[in-house]
Amino acid sequence: VRDFWRGEPATLGEFASRITGSSDLYKDDGRRPYASINFVTAHDGYTLNDLVSYNDKHNDANGEDGRDGDNDNRSWNCGVEGPTDDEEILALRARQRRNLLATTLLSQGVPMLLHGDEFGRTQQGNNNAYCQDNEISWVDWTLAEENADLIAFTGALTAFRKQHPVLRRRRFFAGKPIRSGDDLRDIAWFTPSGEEMTEQDWDSGFGRCVIAFLNGEGIPDLDQRGMRVVDDSFLLAFNAHHEDIAVTLPDESYGPQWTVVVDTATGAVQIPELGEPIDAGGELTLVARSLVVLQRTGGE
Repeated sequence: VRDFWRGEPATLGEFASRITGSSDLYKDDGRRPYASINFVTAHDGYTLNDLVSYNDKHNDANGEDGRDGDNDNRSWNCGVEGPTDDEEILALRARQRRNLLATTLLSQGVPMLLHGDEFGRTQQGNNNAYCQDNEISWVDWTLAEENADLIAFTGALTAFRKQHPVLRRRRFFAGKPIRSGDDLRDIAWFTPSGEEMTEQDWDSGFGRCVIAFLNGEGIPDLDQRGMRVVDDSFLLAFNAHHEDIAVTLPDESYGPQWTVVVDTATGAVQIPELGEPIDAGGELTLVARSLVVLQRTGGE
């Protein structure tokens, strides 16, 4: 996930596996998607803020001459190492934070967030702050005021996840219709041109944009009353490219219209009634390095 969002090549296939619950790791021995504990940052290593602000660890204060802490952080500072007042870089870092948080909260499995990531906690580039009982490792609560928008985004997206069982499936995707008579598979993948992904598309080392269709009527779970679980259907559109990309939505067999409900470029999480619907086969511009969620609207 870190590599995908920093634009590394040949990451598309593994990215898709991770956000769908890592069936390649858990399915063979009978485990379910909730066996996957999904996190981008943890107590060891960079905070989320530092992950998008530093290319290299800054552990000099640990007194080990930089020998401690991992050197393979898969981070990207967005153009400047550490603090900056460059507005474009700050905006890109904010968007990357939202991308990584959204990816975690929209993935199948159990999301795990590092404390303080929801408001930009920093360890000043130290990725091994075990010995720092001081400002390096302490929580600066004033950041919660400075980054209130990130807290609101994280909270709204957490509520969105809780509202939609298609984001919290108890069984792995099968890639086929779940019940007899169903026309659509439980999941489908599309290129930016709106065509279904082929093996060649997956194997391309240059792919940095993909759209996933999550079928809310293709959930093989029952609720506590033994009733079929049915949810809304969604498109998750990911663009890790450094440029905007115009994508074409799937044809009307997947839904007549789609409305943006999550956009990491703006930080918006909204109900579909507030958005402008896009017809099936219509075009949507994905801002460079952003993620958009669209909800199926306009009837069945």
